[in-house]
Amino acid sequence: MIATLSGVISEKLSELVVLDVNGVGYGLYVTAEDFGRLNTGDKTKLHIYEHIRENTHDLFGFKQPETKALFELLLGVNGVGPKMALNMLSVGTMDEVRQAVASGNVKFLQTASGVGKRVAERVVVDLKDKVGLAGVDLQSSGLLQADSLLLKDEAVEALVSLGYTPQDASQALKSVDKELSTQDRVKLALRTKA
Repeated sequence: MIATLSGVISEKLSELVVLDVNGVGYGLYVTAEDFGRLNTGDKTKLHIYEHIRENTHDLFGFKQPETKALFELLLGVNGVGPKMALNMLSVGTMDEVRQAVASGNVKFLQTASGVGKRVAERVVVDLKDKVGLAGVDLQSSGLLQADSLLLKDEAVEALVSLGYTPQDASQALKSVDKELSTQDRVKLALRTKA
């Protein structure tokens, strides 16, 4: 695993920078903020996230370890891959993105390329308490538009934790017998949705 790379920025391409480390050029995807800060010829150290798939080996570089940590938090959200996470981090500074998540500013997150309303809402719901800022009350913000009975339904909460919106969760559970255990209700709701 590569944790950090130190070297000289040898090129800036449209999507990435090339970091020359003792004669080896590493192509690194970086946020728009870091891309603007890094200049050809600059000696720098970047914190690395490796994304390895069957046919690619992508490297993502971050000037600040806090930005990498936020990137990794975003990756933990269902439906968010590395390119989408990088796009979200590129719509503003790291602090602006953290503030948007904590305050429930879904529209700000949606300005990132490829990020729709549902994914932006999921990011807010999953990460609002994890970004280190005072969070928004999801119920009063309208992000969780469900009555108090729905919020007390453990099956709805379980489906929401799996990435459903409260509305979709309650719709999926509508035809499931309420007398069954929470676990059985969730299983049946997942089967009928699939």
